[in-house]
Amino acid sequence: MNLLTLTLIFVCIILNVGAQIALKQGAFLDIENLNLANFIKLFSSQWIIAGGIAYVVSVFVWLLVLHRTEVSKAYPLSSIGYILNAIAAYYLLGEQVTVLRILGIVVILIGVFIVTRS
Repeated sequence: MNLLTLTLIFVCIILNVGAQIALKQGAFLDIENLNLANFIKLFSSQWIIAGGIAYVVSVFVWLLVLHRTEVSKAYPLSSIGYILNAIAAYYLLGEQVTVLRILGIVVILIGVFIVTRS
């Protein structure tokens, strides 16, 4: 896998993490019941729109990745997104990252390392 492909994978991961954080911000809107007015309010939120755009762009970047490499090599690397999501949620959203979650992240890192070595 060359540097361009790895860069595209990393861009895709960053876009997905950004989308998740933006969607979570949008989910903070005060909408107790999901009627039509609240549905419109939710989906016109700048956070929800930004998250949706990030996802759409990530799909196009992912298509470039798939054009350049095997999905069985590229997709496991996308698991790095779990790690970056936990870090971003901790710093940007104030979410707690427990010892058990950190252990899970370490297991993911080990798995990604094993897959990239094969």
